[in-house]
This record gives sequence, structure tokens and C-alpha cells, in this order.
Amino acid sequence: MSRLLRCTVNGTLCERIVEDDTTLLQFLREELGLTGTKEGCGEGDCGACTVLVNGESVNSCLYLALLAEGTDILTIEGLQGDKEACDIQEAFIRHGAIQCGFCSPGMLMSAEYLLRSHPNPTEMEIRRGLSGNLCRCTGYQQMVDAILEVAEKRRG
Repeated sequence: MSRLLRCTVNGTLCERIVEDDTTLLQFLREELGLTGTKEGCGEGDCGACTVLVNGESVNSCLYLALLAEGTDILTIEGLQGDKEACDIQEAFIRHGAIQCGFCSPGMLMSAEYLLRSHPNPTEMEIRRGLSGNLCRCTGYQQMVDAILEVAEKRRG
């Protein structure tokens, strides 16, 4: 069965007819063409598909699109357009926290969620905040360092 989905994605109102079993990941990638959000495992284990729904971090591969009715969704594409949030991307680059780039969108979204909910995180809180995201290239210290730097700069 299909139904109308109305939500705001990266500040733009979207209305589409979607099937009941369509995931938010499929909706973003296939219906809206927002391919920055990646499918890694399809089981909610790797975090490559992380987006923010009403400010909460979700694995979009497990989240049904119709649950997003009336919500505000932020994807990596929206993060790139947000001047303040862009600082985290720049810090990841400066610290060498991006290698192949596959996990990067999910990592950046998790980092942004962490900084919004904990503006002054400890290293342990950052590690815990990234624990739902897997990276096979860089290791995590560079990411932790980048997030610590951004947290400090955002605090002023």
C-alpha cells in the first residue's frame, strides 16, 4: 500500500507517494536523489546511513519513510549547506579523518548530533557518540581530535 509522505528535508518541503515498506534511506536516495547518505550494512550496525530526524540521530536503513511524516530531516547534503555545521567537515579534513569517504557522511552526521546534544563533550563521550559508526580506514583518533577542536571553537 502507498501513502503520501510530507516532510522537510534539508529545509525544503517534500511531498511524495511512498510504499509502506520504503525505508527513509531508500526515500532519500531514490526519490529525492540525495545519495550522500550511504547504505553500508542495511542492518543498522555500521552507521553509514545516519541522518537527523527532528534533531535525533537515526539509522535511515531501519527507519520507515512514512514514520517521517511531518518531520524535519537533515542529511549530509543539508549539513554541507549549513555554515556552522560545515566546520566539522573542515576539521575532519584537517585532521585526516576522511580516507575512502564511505563512512564519512554517517560519521559527520553522528558528530553533528553529538555536538548539538553535548556542546562540551569529553573524549569518552565522543567515542561513545561515534560507537554506532564503523570506519575501516582511518581509525578513530583523528575523528575524536576533529570533534574536540570543533567543540572548542563552537564554544567560542
